[in-house]
Amino acid sequence: MADRRLQVFHAVAKHLSFTKAGEALCMSQPAVTFQIRQLEDHFDTRLFDRTHGRISLTPAGTVAYSYAERILALMAELDARLKDLGGKVSGPLLIGASTTIADFLLPQILGEFRATHPGVAPSLFVGNSEAVQQRLGERALDIGFIEGDSYLPTLAGERLCSDELQVVCAPGHALARYRAVPAGALVEHAYLSREQGSGTREVTDHYLKRAGIEPAGLNVIMEASSPEALKGLVAAGMGYAIMSHVSVLKEVRLGLLVRIPLSPPLTRQLTAIYPRERIQSGLVGAFVQFARRRLDTPPAGEAEEKDLALGARSAP
Repeated sequence: MADRRLQVFHAVAKHLSFTKAGEALCMSQPAVTFQIRQLEDHFDTRLFDRTHGRISLTPAGTVAYSYAERILALMAELDARLKDLGGKVSGPLLIGASTTIADFLLPQILGEFRATHPGVAPSLFVGNSEAVQQRLGERALDIGFIEGDSYLPTLAGERLCSDELQVVCAPGHALARYRAVPAGALVEHAYLSREQGSGTREVTDHYLKRAGIEPAGLNVIMEASSPEALKGLVAAGMGYAIMSHVSVLKEVRLGLLVRIPLSPPLTRQLTAIYPRERIQSGLVGAFVQFARRRLDTPPAGEAEEKDLALGARSAP
């Protein structure tokens, strides 16, 4: 175990709050204060400035925080590697995933992995790709799953599979009659977009620019951070969206939405990311490989739905 004083210091420095650090560590505030005072006595220097009810790191505290990050990360790696030697895949697994992956791909994968490895205790953080990368940079996650293959230089990544983004609209929408929607046709209709920081937004913007279309030139009437909210707005006839084809399988099956490929097609990579300098534990490696195998298998009924959708539309 790492020095408890160092763990407490790291928590206080991260939250810049004795109260929040205590809540995170299940400790009382006086106990947190005592641990910090002991560490400051040990180094014979102040680690925090305390003024007007607020705290901030001193120059010495900033140096100590950098070392604490590395020391605690190494201790976590040591713990994981020694557990790996026992041959058991078990322990906590802190996963971050962008909303599309978390909502439509990971639940079944997590359920199946947990069933075959009952000693694993997974925890899932859901946010856009930017938020997942930030959490990984803070070492608050073991592994992240994002849309696209662009990520912070402090992170490393492994491509898992391809994902196609398609135009999604209500059955009565003008775009529903296309077999494939040319990029130029997108500017003629009301558009419902994902928020800034979303992997879907980033990939779509790059696609449009390659097609000679400035994203600002689209008729964006609303942004939404939730795929579910986006689908509801599209089904209500407010406009079209560009979404992962796997996120609308149920709605297409029920006849609530239509999905049409773009021309040229828009595909992206789904990527597993993790801190570059951290040695991957056996548990993380096992989960990534399990997820890769499962993502290589298309969702049930997808091929049949594609055939039905194409047969129901005629070219304009």
